[in-house]
Amino acid sequence: MKKNELAYPSLVILAWAKAVEGNLDLQKWLLENNYNELLMASQAVRLHEPSRIWLLENGYPELMAMISAAEGNPKAQKWLQQFEYDVLYHIAMAVDHEQSSWLWLRKNTSPELIILAKSIQVIKDRIEDNHNDVHAIHKDL
Repeated sequence: MKKNELAYPSLVILAWAKAVEGNLDLQKWLLENNYNELLMASQAVRLHEPSRIWLLENGYPELMAMISAAEGNPKAQKWLQQFEYDVLYHIAMAVDHEQSSWLWLRKNTSPELIILAKSIQVIKDRIEDNHNDVHAIHKDL
């Protein structure tokens, strides 16, 4: 993967976005078409610890760093910048509601990456809301 872009076809990125949202058919499609890292990233967004470990152990630390950065982890944010993963950094920051990163994505990337960021943001916001709701403590998606 080139550091300044995600080297996947547009339709694969759109499938990934829908998989993040919970579309089981597209999750299965990612797996059957050897995009295991994207399936694992979809599950890692939802705090699935085995998927997070899988990403790290199977050569996709940049995807795990993007997810951690989107959760507000400053070390992950710095790591993405240090190793010039600009697109992943700005996806993460956009997910974390950083307006300048939304603008950066609009200017420097394709629409499907904006859709992906928005899909991740929706799930992350739901998880956060559940963690802040005393009636749904630790009820993850």
